[in-house]
This record gives sequence, structure tokens and C-alpha cells, in this order.
Amino acid sequence: MQIGELAKRIGVSARSLRYYEQQGLLSPTRGDNGYRIYDELSIVRAENIKQLFEAGLTSADVIQYIENGCLDRPLAESPPCSAELDTVQERLAGLDERIARLQSLRERLVSHHTELAHAIEAEQVPESRG
Repeated sequence: MQIGELAKRIGVSARSLRYYEQQGLLSPTRGDNGYRIYDELSIVRAENIKQLFEAGLTSADVIQYIENGCLDRPLAESPPCSAELDTVQERLAGLDERIARLQSLRERLVSHHTELAHAIEAEQVPESRG
């Protein structure tokens, strides 16, 4: 299968497939004409890589999965890979930390907004004359 066919089949751009190759995630062969040729294993891996990227994993994570043989069958059909659990737990912990930092930032911004709104409101209240 050539790059355009594979891109269409799994719903990514040809550029994404080239990126997968640059990152060492896919290794298509080359035809006599120089075009990339994807075998069945590459097709399965490309589909799995797409799913893992969509789940928020990185190229480094995917490389570990490849090294452990975790991407040689469709993810939905293969037994869980032990390398996945640690990676997913690490990514979740990282996301939780980022969410906590963002929530803290949001709270500070809300507080600042409230202070500004009160200060502006106080300036707009007319003084009573008597």
C-alpha cells in the first residue's frame, strides 16, 4: 500500500505518516520508483500509532511500545501490554499536575478580576453631596 492509500485508510495525512517515519515509528520499504510501500505490519502499526497519539501519548512512548512488540496487532484485538500501564499512569500524573497548576492560575485570575471589578465600581459610585 502506498502512502496516500494508507493515509486515507486510517484517517491521517500523508505528512503525518512521514512524521511517523522520521520519528522511527514506521519503516516502509521503497519501491523501484522510490515510493513508500507499507506492508501489513506497517498498516497495523500506523493505525495503532494514530490511536496512541490521539490518546495523548508521545513519540517516545510509542517507541517503547514498538520495542516491546505492543503494536504488532490491532490494539483492540491484542492483550494489554505491560509497558502501557506505566506510561499511561505517568501521562495521567502529568496531566493532573498541569490541571492543578491551571486551576490555581484560574483562581488567581478570578481573584484579580474581582478586585479590578470592585475597584472600578468604587470609582464609578458618585459621591453624595450634602
